[in-house]
Amino acid sequence: MIGDCQTAALVSRAGSIDWLCLPRFDSGACFAALLGGPEHGRWLLAPMGEVRRVERGYRDGTLVLDTSFQVDGGAVTVTDCMPVRDRVPHIARVVRGVRGRVHMRTELVVRFDYGSIVPWVRRAGNGITAIAGPDSLLVQSDVQLRGQNFTTVAEFDVAEGQTVSFALTWHPSHVKTPTPVDPLAIIDGAERQWRQWAAQCTYQGEWCDHVLRSLIVLKALTHAMTGGIVAAPTTSLPEALGGVRNWDYRYCWVRDATFTLFSLIQNGFLEEARAWREWLLRAVAGDPSKLQILYAVDGERRIIEQEIPWLPGYERSAPVHVGNAACAQRQLDVYGEVMDTLHQAKLHGLESEEAAWRLRCKLLEFLETAWNQPDDGIWEVRGRSRHFTHSKVMAWVAFDRGVRHLEAAGGGGPLERWRALRDRIHEEVCRHGYNQRLGAFVQYYGADLLDASLLMIPLVGFLPPSDPRVQGTCRAIEENLMEDGLVRRYQTVSAVDGLPEGEGMFLPCSFWLADNLVLMGREDDARRLLERLLGLCNDVGLISEEYDVKARRLVGNFPQAFTHVSLANTVRNVSRAYVGPARVRRER
Repeated sequence: MIGDCQTAALVSRAGSIDWLCLPRFDSGACFAALLGGPEHGRWLLAPMGEVRRVERGYRDGTLVLDTSFQVDGGAVTVTDCMPVRDRVPHIARVVRGVRGRVHMRTELVVRFDYGSIVPWVRRAGNGITAIAGPDSLLVQSDVQLRGQNFTTVAEFDVAEGQTVSFALTWHPSHVKTPTPVDPLAIIDGAERQWRQWAAQCTYQGEWCDHVLRSLIVLKALTHAMTGGIVAAPTTSLPEALGGVRNWDYRYCWVRDATFTLFSLIQNGFLEEARAWREWLLRAVAGDPSKLQILYAVDGERRIIEQEIPWLPGYERSAPVHVGNAACAQRQLDVYGEVMDTLHQAKLHGLESEEAAWRLRCKLLEFLETAWNQPDDGIWEVRGRSRHFTHSKVMAWVAFDRGVRHLEAAGGGGPLERWRALRDRIHEEVCRHGYNQRLGAFVQYYGADLLDASLLMIPLVGFLPPSDPRVQGTCRAIEENLMEDGLVRRYQTVSAVDGLPEGEGMFLPCSFWLADNLVLMGREDDARRLLERLLGLCNDVGLISEEYDVKARRLVGNFPQAFTHVSLANTVRNVSRAYVGPARVRRER
């Protein structure tokens, strides 16, 4: 991934940009080959002929990507980056000759609206402009580009020490074409900007490179103009290859954002927490009963889900979705996550704000009458609503954090009422959410199904890790939801989630299990699990939502904020277990 904190592109090992939405994360894609083929838009820049070896890596502390290609007779490095934008988005691509002489080719296929619109293409010096409707792309080049069968191509040689540069700039089609940019200057500036940001990181422990890479990913998925945090830059990468669980993640899930903010806060990045708090206050303004689980990056609520029939899907995994109908679901756990994150922000030094406290009061006022209602649960099941145990636990968290705030302030407000309600929820969960026969907490009241979300029980302080019910739940999940050493989020029973069975292993759940193992004193087991998970990252340290243990590959939208958050948090927890008392996820 390369990105400018307002959108992102995915670059393949073959040197092709196969996914890019402009001008922001949830805009239409101008390169959509990831979900189809080259005819749906891509930008290839790579050697002609057989490539003997490919090596990739980010420059330390940055999102500047170097891809080295070795061929018979030479080697080149292609550098790709998107600078944090000033006015309009740019992509810089620079080829540098490393050894010998390499014959290169670029193929540029621009297709707006997810591959459906072929733009008008005109020559602009050595480059081209591509225009259709509201969108316009300017592509600059050091070499002459020419048209060939609705594709813009060029072939050129690069010798040792020589550079050839390209730049792509998006702008509204009704606006004057922007001034050409210097790709080398763009790369230098982006490298400085990222390193200045990364220097704020306070974590210096084991696996530091993995933590910093994850934090950079989280920053890149934060929309700089609004403060909203998207779950992933992609849509419809399948949870099971060839399956139908293909969802659009280019939106701001309140839950994912709260986890992201916690990770950024505890690693020294308070400015992002401040921006997200302002985004939250704007997005949820109005009736707290209308709190959505996801919003567009600007806080827009209406996110209509539709299918894109002309895209065949990633490895024929259809349908391809744009938008997400889950925005209409009720998930009561988000109230707890919002309350907890605002609580953690205050503990870590983010100054209090009256509007934020008023928001918390309004959310709890609504939750007083809503907590005992069925909901759709953390996993956005598309079956009927139920009394999901995790949702009730997080309702307890919401009132617990409200109580803590008032206690720290010396009392006042509805303190006693919230205390009583907190205790009532706790008693109900322990009575109805625990299955005596299984010796474990279960997915919903009265069920005999397990759910990995219940690994959160000790992490949020609902029960201590020494409690037999917590240990029984952890043991039952290890015995029944694990495959090849990784944790499945739940048993995909169509009667519960309303979809055909089958998905990968949801990776955050395995990180939560490692956190539990630390708390229970099983540090060596936690370390082994963490090292297994770190080994699933791709060659540049990125990781997706899920993992297919049979195909032995990552699946799901990529890179996934939730997974990178879990990675960063678990690394801190496991590394601390070897140097002092374990303090997992929540510092109290």
